Amino acid sequence: MRFSFFKAKRPSPAENSGPASDDQRTQHERERREAGYRALFEIIDDGFCIIQFIDGPDGPLSDYVHIEANSGYERHTGIQGIVGKTVFDVAPNDGREWVKIYGEVLSTGKAIRFERQFSEIGRFIEVSARRVEPESLGQVAVLFRDVTDRKRAEAGIRGSEKRARENEERVNLALAAGAIVGTWVWDVPANAFIVDEALAEAMGLAPEQDRAALSLDILVTNVHPEDKDRLLQRINETLAAGGPYAQQFRVLQADGAYHWIEANGSVEHDRDGKPKIFSGVLMNIDARRAVEAERDRAIAELSRLNETLEQRVTEQTNELMAKEEALRQAHKMEAVGQLTGGLAHDFNNLLAACSGSLEMMRKRLDEGRSDDLAKYLDAAKSATDRAAHVTQRLLAFSRQQSLAPKPTDLVQLTRGMEDLVQRTVGPHIEVSTVASADVWPTHVDPNQLENALLNLCINARDAMPEGGQLTIRIDNCTREADQAQEGDLAPGDYVEVSVTDTGTGMDPSQIARAFDPFFTTKPMGEGTGLGLSMVYGFAQQTGGVAVIRSEKGMGTTVSLLLPRSLAPAEDAPPPAPEGRAVPDASGKTILVVEDEILVRMVVVDALRDRGFTVLEAGTGAEALDVLATETPIDLLLTDVGLPKGMNGRQLAQAARQARPTLKVVFVTGYDEGVALGDELLASDVDVVQKPFDLDRLIDKLAGLANAAE
Repeated sequence: MRFSFFKAKRPSPAENSGPASDDQRTQHERERREAGYRALFEIIDDGFCIIQFIDGPDGPLSDYVHIEANSGYERHTGIQGIVGKTVFDVAPNDGREWVKIYGEVLSTGKAIRFERQFSEIGRFIEVSARRVEPESLGQVAVLFRDVTDRKRAEAGIRGSEKRARENEERVNLALAAGAIVGTWVWDVPANAFIVDEALAEAMGLAPEQDRAALSLDILVTNVHPEDKDRLLQRINETLAAGGPYAQQFRVLQADGAYHWIEANGSVEHDRDGKPKIFSGVLMNIDARRAVEAERDRAIAELSRLNETLEQRVTEQTNELMAKEEALRQAHKMEAVGQLTGGLAHDFNNLLAACSGSLEMMRKRLDEGRSDDLAKYLDAAKSATDRAAHVTQRLLAFSRQQSLAPKPTDLVQLTRGMEDLVQRTVGPHIEVSTVASADVWPTHVDPNQLENALLNLCINARDAMPEGGQLTIRIDNCTREADQAQEGDLAPGDYVEVSVTDTGTGMDPSQIARAFDPFFTTKPMGEGTGLGLSMVYGFAQQTGGVAVIRSEKGMGTTVSLLLPRSLAPAEDAPPPAPEGRAVPDASGKTILVVEDEILVRMVVVDALRDRGFTVLEAGTGAEALDVLATETPIDLLLTDVGLPKGMNGRQLAQAARQARPTLKVVFVTGYDEGVALGDELLASDVDVVQKPFDLDRLIDKLAGLANAAE
């Protein structure tokens, strides 16, 4: 669609009937005028367009289409082929605002002039708009130009002015606060300095010095000799390169002392790259340098401390581990203390059985009667075996040792603890053990597990002061990979051993803290709060987890999930068979060292009855005297706990130095680990626990003596 500001007069029918030459002249004249206006239209450097209002998305006259445009439109907007496009084609987001602006021109006939951002093309445009008459045409003529560069320049100027004002304010504030102690401007080509009085004082200039005749040499007169060359070199480098300048140096001031100054400035170059203006400020940094000196001193001290950090950390770690182990052992001893009441009662019963049986045997012998002697002997032997079992359990519980896991039968272990648990918790609590069929072996340290279970049973007892039921349950348990794991437990097979009581129970807050070291629900002085934390640590070290389930007033269950062992559990040694072959000890010589006379008498008599030649001693020194002789000796049987300065292990070491092939057997009432030293090879020694079976002891000694041949 073409547009012209001038409309040719339409010829009448009469005129149409005139000569053809008149019509041709009229048409030619109209085309000539339109070509002239078109040329004028294109000569305009600004963008120009005519828009035609049409019905749009919001009703009548809510859109417009571009019906005419010059080439300047594309130059100033970058939009090609605008004729025929609506406002929403080129400005989909801002179209309604343009319709509103130009609609006002169409409806009022009032020309407008404004500047506005054309957001879709990212430009600012300056616009003049006027209605094309008559109003009924629905057209508006728009003349515009791209003023983006001017707007950016104006914004840059405003930004520069703002920064200049801010810099000036900062300088004024710094001057007022005392942070800046002077300013300078150096006209480099003219070698002229403009400085304020504060700078002259900061540089230590004399009051009579002419401020209008300053030079660089005069300004740096009072700079510290160690700093002056470096200062001048840096100034020359900045003059050559231009840009920012910063340097710290010392100046001798009127008080006769050197003060630290920091100069900050900038060098401007002219078009030829030569320095034009060098301006800046001075700041007093005495306080900052003092802080930096203190910082450097602290860093040096920290560096010195770091050199010994590893050693100190190791020492503190060892100290903490020692304290932790001491606390763990103290808790064991606390539990042992709680056992003593029941143990004392049991030992009194066992001693009464032994003593009574012996008295009855003596009475029968005095009367010359031999009937019932075997019965009393069996009773005394049974009481002795029971006492030995109790003491071994007590030693296993109280000893200090690292974990030594092995395949273990939990059912057999818990059954073996029933008597000990019942004695510990007392007769007012009913103890029972429930085990599933075919319980797997578990990989665990049996002694430490006994300690953990006994701790749990003691806690259960304390939760049932009026009595109740305590149940130990053992079940197989499999954790799948897609199951929610308790305590970060890895998927796999486990054996779950749980201790359940019918006591007071715990609330959620107590459960959340139950495994924390030193947390206890017992009254002050009645517990260390280490029991459950030790149990938890044991389960973690074993590769399992400890879990608590409880409700207030409904009792508590503490479960240990321990890893399954694919190896079979180790069996207990079988009892000695009746009518067994008796090893021959004839011709073998043994040295027996035991400070307890009664024990030594029984052992020596039994060995002699079996054919041994027996030498005896009561101390390590006596034994060394025997070993120093030429008498051949096949075996050394010694107690570990000997008196008078030399224990059994030390005796064995000394004996092996004199007789390297000598076989050694230790007898001890303590942990067998105490008897063995690093200097003695395990294949050359053996250990027998007190109280011992005489037949087993002598069989072992005879076997070792014969093996030495």
